[in-house]
Amino acid sequence: MLFGIAGLLLAGAVTLVVTPWVRRQAFRWGAVDRPNARKVHHELMPRLGGLAVYLGFMVAVLATMQPGRAVYGLLLGMTLITLVGALDDIRGLSPRVKLGGQITAALILLPFGIQVFFITNPVSGQILYLGDLGMVITVFWVVAVTNAVNLIDGLDGLAGGVSCIAALTMAVVGWTQWHVFGAAGQQEVIWLALILTGALLGFLRYNFHPARIFLGDSGSMLLGYTLAAMAVMGLTKSVTAVSVVVPMVILGIPLLDTTFAVLRRYHKHRSIFQPDKEHLHHQLLAIGLSHRQAVLVIYAISALLGASAVILNLVATDQAMALLVVLAVIIITAANRVGILGGVVGKTSPKGRHVSGKF
Repeated sequence: MLFGIAGLLLAGAVTLVVTPWVRRQAFRWGAVDRPNARKVHHELMPRLGGLAVYLGFMVAVLATMQPGRAVYGLLLGMTLITLVGALDDIRGLSPRVKLGGQITAALILLPFGIQVFFITNPVSGQILYLGDLGMVITVFWVVAVTNAVNLIDGLDGLAGGVSCIAALTMAVVGWTQWHVFGAAGQQEVIWLALILTGALLGFLRYNFHPARIFLGDSGSMLLGYTLAAMAVMGLTKSVTAVSVVVPMVILGIPLLDTTFAVLRRYHKHRSIFQPDKEHLHHQLLAIGLSHRQAVLVIYAISALLGASAVILNLVATDQAMALLVVLAVIIITAANRVGILGGVVGKTSPKGRHVSGKF
């Protein structure tokens, strides 16, 4: 654990120091975000912040850890996904090219043993080995989370803060699996998660509202990719019945916001790839919250989901299932209330008046 704390502090310090340099380079290289109708900022902003997080993370890992095979695979994949994101920040890439880069980065993980090999049947407790299907599931999971974190990057500090909370939660869950249940292979994930937490804390100094630099695709895709890969490396290795669900709860904000966006657009007969302004952060702004208040509310929800994930990891299977049902009811009710479901199940106005789900 001391190595993880040292890595956290070093990653934070390096990111804090290099971010101003990355900011200057972003302007020099043309990696800037111009305001438009969908965005909430009103001036030219540098992106490419993911490069600062990447540098802080890499320096801390190489300086404080003795990386094994899996960690080297993660670092290689992170390098590719950061490069793809940086090229998009600077030059702009087509969605097809970005998706190809994401899939390639996910495939890099497989030869290094970063793969979902089995799941546990929550009813019988029987371990089900996935064989080649595990490779497909792994690639789908990594690409899905990569894009989900990318989609929530809509307010200053939002994706970075939510990812920081998720990384810290992964460290806590990994620690409980290691010390409480004696699960092997968690140490590397704990240290990696703490190092990512440190890098993000250093970056948030410049990214929290009012931001001086954005994550850009280099950052949002890097964070989604890294969190997804770390979940596979550690949290899914547990034989508990809820081991597959725990990472989904930890990453609940980006995964749910993306899922609701797909449902909302399908319900309105739009392309699921067509952007809109009905994500959670848009709706919180629409009901009158300030930029900073909206971000802090989402932080609080993310922290609540993180605490729920820790509890799921500690309780018996039947209690875990009951907690999941309660969480699902609360989430769907709240999502419908603020309008991010877009009328899929009908919504209620703040005054309690029912509004038709037809648009």
